[in-house]
Amino acid sequence: MLATDAAGNTSGASAVARATTPASGGGGGGANATVVGATSLPFPTLHHLTVEWAFSGDANANGVATVRYRPVGTLPWREALPLRRVPAGSNEGFSWTGRHSGSVFDLQPGTTYELELTLTDPDGGTTTRTTVAATRPLPVPMANAPTKAVTPATFASIAAGAQPGDVLLLGAGTYSGFDWSRSGTQPMPIVLRGTSGVVINGAINLFNQSHVHLEGLTVNGRIRFNGSKHVVIQRCTINASSTYGGDGIVTYTRAENAYIADNVVTGLTQWAEDSLGASGNNLGEGIVVTGPGHVILHNRVTGFRDGISLLEDAEAVDQFSIDVLNNDLSGNADDGIEADFCFHNCRVVRNRLTHNFIALSSQPGLGGPTYFIRNAIYNAVHVAFKPYRGSTGDVLLHNTVVKNGDAFGVYAGRPVTGLYARNNLFLGGPGATFNGYSSGTGRVLHLPDLDVASSSLDHDGVGSTTGTLTGSLGGATFNSLQTLRTLTTEAHAVQVDLTVFSTPVAYPSAPLTLSATPDLRIRADSAAANAGQPLANVNEGFSGLAPDLGAVEAGAALPTYGPR
Repeated sequence: MLATDAAGNTSGASAVARATTPASGGGGGGANATVVGATSLPFPTLHHLTVEWAFSGDANANGVATVRYRPVGTLPWREALPLRRVPAGSNEGFSWTGRHSGSVFDLQPGTTYELELTLTDPDGGTTTRTTVAATRPLPVPMANAPTKAVTPATFASIAAGAQPGDVLLLGAGTYSGFDWSRSGTQPMPIVLRGTSGVVINGAINLFNQSHVHLEGLTVNGRIRFNGSKHVVIQRCTINASSTYGGDGIVTYTRAENAYIADNVVTGLTQWAEDSLGASGNNLGEGIVVTGPGHVILHNRVTGFRDGISLLEDAEAVDQFSIDVLNNDLSGNADDGIEADFCFHNCRVVRNRLTHNFIALSSQPGLGGPTYFIRNAIYNAVHVAFKPYRGSTGDVLLHNTVVKNGDAFGVYAGRPVTGLYARNNLFLGGPGATFNGYSSGTGRVLHLPDLDVASSSLDHDGVGSTTGTLTGSLGGATFNSLQTLRTLTTEAHAVQVDLTVFSTPVAYPSAPLTLSATPDLRIRADSAAANAGQPLANVNEGFSGLAPDLGAVEAGAALPTYGPR
């Protein structure tokens, strides 16, 4: 039986716990034993479940938490990635408690899953718990919903009388921006649906409402949904206006469980050198959220300061269980995706980022995990990943990077803690300086601030068109594949070059010159094939002896990036 509170936290009402005592000689116990705490599965999304398991003790940090899952009533169990250990900590005015934390990936919407959670500690505290949780269903209008035809002349009167379940069908014409102040319910949302020729000139403000759908609207302005819950914004075209700060789709106060999908969001920022960086000549946020449970998928976002972002510093509220999936981002002059101040379990998966100043930002992650998985990155001018301001708990799996300068360069000036990387492709080459920012010199991995004791990088493919293989991880520097493998955790790294791809990919030697988006799939006979580490629930179904490196398995179809 499911237990779900008003905030959307779901856990098993009838969870079963089994505790196992280690065999004699299995450990010292005492401070080294794990004392298990509560488990929770807060804010399920359509495709993912967040799993949190609090603990104390385990002073020697050898407890491991694993997850198995299956749809209720089916066999067999499937393995998920082990939960990430998150030591208690604090940073930038936020603090977090010790726990094991992670996600179950790529689930079916509206499906109830059984989970078996096992915490194993040879020093004591080994425990198994089972629970159930349901993913959110795809939000849809009420069946047989009453449809009310609307024109620009009748919009105000019909909107004022809208009831839960109504579909307002906007006819062709030009409408002024409006404030929306009526809510639907979970089975009976209010839907505002545009037909061909509908244009909204101005802002749509939807504050502190719930279960309202905006579909198929062209908005010359901004959509803002501050404080709202279960808002749907899909198949809309948003053309940003300087009147509204150049923003596209935003909430600047805590909202919950938004579904933002298949939109085309276009900003005012030009792809030019003086636009680049946080202080550049750029304007606006494409999509901004704060609060938990949001799903942002299959959008095309172009021409903003930041393409998709979370709020930062004191404005960040409950930024966890957030999905950023299959979006297509280009021409954004600061960050393509800014997952800054993610509390935990933000999942940035299968996005394509072409011609962005910085591709993926985590500045900082607040304990983690913050997942970056199977993202395809071409021409990140400055850096591909930005784990700055003491970021903790970033997880990089199966990403592909081709960029000017250092392939994976981090110039944080503060420790980068708890970084975990597997099965990525990093390719760079000769660098330069753009609007005062260096892209690096062609090193393949340059992370001098990496906290090596808490981090692990391995099974990555690295290369540089300089013909050299140099860099640093923490205090270890290397100048060859052999020294990289010997002196760092990258014991299984492989060396690659641009011939790794199945179709020609040009080195981005002139990053400010826009070019067509390349196909970053690899050749099945390349050094990147069969060179990865198997990762449960991430790369199952690989076709060779082992998973391939990079964002897409050799021979597989490209994911759909942007609107479907």
